Amino acid sequence: MATLKDIGAELGLSAATVSRALNGFPEVNIKTRDKVRETAERLGYRPNRVAQRLVTGRSGMVGMIIKIRADMSADQTFFEMLTGLTAALGARDVDLVLAVDQDDDPVLPYRKLMERDILDGFILNAPVPDDPRVAFLREKGIPFVMHGQTAPDVDYACYGIDNAAVSEDAVKLLASLGHKRIALLNGQLRYAYAVDRLRGFRDAVDAEGLIVPDAFVAANAETEMDAYKTALSMLSGRDGARPTAMICASTLIAAGVIRAAKDRGLLVPDDLSVMAHDDALPLMRAVSFDPALTVTRAPLRDACVPLANLLIDFVSGAPAEQKIDRAELIVRASTGPVPKEEQDPWPLT
Repeated sequence: MATLKDIGAELGLSAATVSRALNGFPEVNIKTRDKVRETAERLGYRPNRVAQRLVTGRSGMVGMIIKIRADMSADQTFFEMLTGLTAALGARDVDLVLAVDQDDDPVLPYRKLMERDILDGFILNAPVPDDPRVAFLREKGIPFVMHGQTAPDVDYACYGIDNAAVSEDAVKLLASLGHKRIALLNGQLRYAYAVDRLRGFRDAVDAEGLIVPDAFVAANAETEMDAYKTALSMLSGRDGARPTAMICASTLIAAGVIRAAKDRGLLVPDDLSVMAHDDALPLMRAVSFDPALTVTRAPLRDACVPLANLLIDFVSGAPAEQKIDRAELIVRASTGPVPKEEQDPWPLT
């Protein structure tokens, strides 16, 4: 197994400089750090964790706490993020420690892990507005990075997508196709992403001069069956004119909507345009829908490397950074022009 001296001899550096480079000390420039890491990987170097912690005060381990749900075994997003983060952190020689939250207190599992004094920081997921974990970890001086944001403008380390823009882009596309009665099947509003998507939807329909009745906005669909029931109700016409287009929080929700449209005798996209946000899950591919699904696309796996790097760099002394990307709009066959008979909208009640 290679040693620090072996790496130093290869690059013409001292063992001390190699050690500082591998441990992310800011006095070693990033170009040298990258060269040292590449050489260490090529030579098969593996650090001694005990010695590393004595030198740096860091363990080379970060934590992530998952809120358990009854259907966790079917939650593709969990496994997508877990495998992606493990690989991304491993590439920087950092291990992921996973714990399960089964308590009503969102802070308690973090407090328990911190008592063991084994972690350098945390990756937070599923943020909620005014998330209490943020204040708690800041008070304790523990580094963290958030997947997503608790509000549009934050000053802590985070990586995510512009969720307001997800809805805005969807509304603009559908409005350009002539749709005036657009429904939103959103995520649950206890989550910050769903709050942002609702805000983006409201702003976009206002900008387009559209009127959206309350019955066209739902935030109660977590499963395909939930979406199916909600869409059946919206498409029944009981509350007035039915929507001619639906924006879905996920491909899972879109599957329920398309099934409901079929059972109502409606064709997609001839009678109803459907689009969704797509995290590119392997078992729910938007392109495999019939018809292929129009989406705002932001694969979860694309978040793993930025999250890992932001946290490791922050732990190593870099300033907290925020990186927010815009989801890609991909137009496919599930969206089309508003039906001719609907171009002059029915009165909304």
